[in-house]
Amino acid sequence: MIVPSKLQQGDEIRIIAPSTSAKILGDTGVDKAKARLEEMGFVVTFGQHIYESDLFSSSSIESRVDDIHAAFSDPNVKAILTAIGGFSSNEILPYLDYTLIKKNPKILCGFSDITALATAITTKSEFVTYSGPHFSTFQMEKGRSYHEHNFLKCLTSSDSYSVTASSYWSDDEWYLDQENRRFEQTNWKVFNEGEACGQIFGGNLSTLNLLQGTSYMPSGFDKKILFIEDDYETRPQIFARDLTSLLQSIHNVQALVIGRFQRASQMTNEDIEFILTKIPCVKDIPVLYNVDFGHTQSMFTFPIGGTVKVDTASKKLDFWRF
Repeated sequence: MIVPSKLQQGDEIRIIAPSTSAKILGDTGVDKAKARLEEMGFVVTFGQHIYESDLFSSSSIESRVDDIHAAFSDPNVKAILTAIGGFSSNEILPYLDYTLIKKNPKILCGFSDITALATAITTKSEFVTYSGPHFSTFQMEKGRSYHEHNFLKCLTSSDSYSVTASSYWSDDEWYLDQENRRFEQTNWKVFNEGEACGQIFGGNLSTLNLLQGTSYMPSGFDKKILFIEDDYETRPQIFARDLTSLLQSIHNVQALVIGRFQRASQMTNEDIEFILTKIPCVKDIPVLYNVDFGHTQSMFTFPIGGTVKVDTASKKLDFWRF
């Protein structure tokens, strides 16, 4: 597995919109996110077509593919951040030049719908991609320390590092009201005790399941660690069905790590434990849930295709050098 070069101060980050258009962010949101990344020491540039917006608030397949190819082809670009998630990044997968992308490995980071793009590139071009903040995440004014710290720890250093639970979490609509934030204390939950080490795959569950039966899904899951999360549109019964479908299509998962659910999903700890109890293949592997990634804040960045050790006793994730 190829590992893209890590970010350094002064490096150029290219913003692309492979799913929903960046137009949804508005000028103020774009300016805030750009300024924050510049404060962190990076140069920010934008894909040519990211503000195009059609009936479904996206741009054409051709425009999105052009921006991806341009970003990977440009030697000045060291990392690529997605503007925001959405519903449609799987549309572009058959039209990408994975040979070109493989010849120019570089950091690609985003989450939610970007799971399809990131997983396809890791599978077809054989290099590590990253599940972590979108460009839009960096317009956040409060409660940003955890995601920024772990973003930098993951993407600027080649050393091994550990992640533990954030001291706070929020499910508020911060992008609508930056001042009146609602934070609560949090902790990760253990369903099954144990330790396991393996290669990471995963991201947004409903998006990952779109890849079943395609060449963009990893072919083998032996000794893999599965990280999954889902957004407000899921419900306990839907999550149970989707998780069952994924686990029936793969084998020998070594551990399962589940991101925190949004309140609108109506998922309780009792629901999660009931769902997991029903699935025989997770009864004997370490399982953590309520973990800091996905559609709530805080969130850490993790390498898709990288290596992690899961330790439920210490509620800690150790990411090995990658």
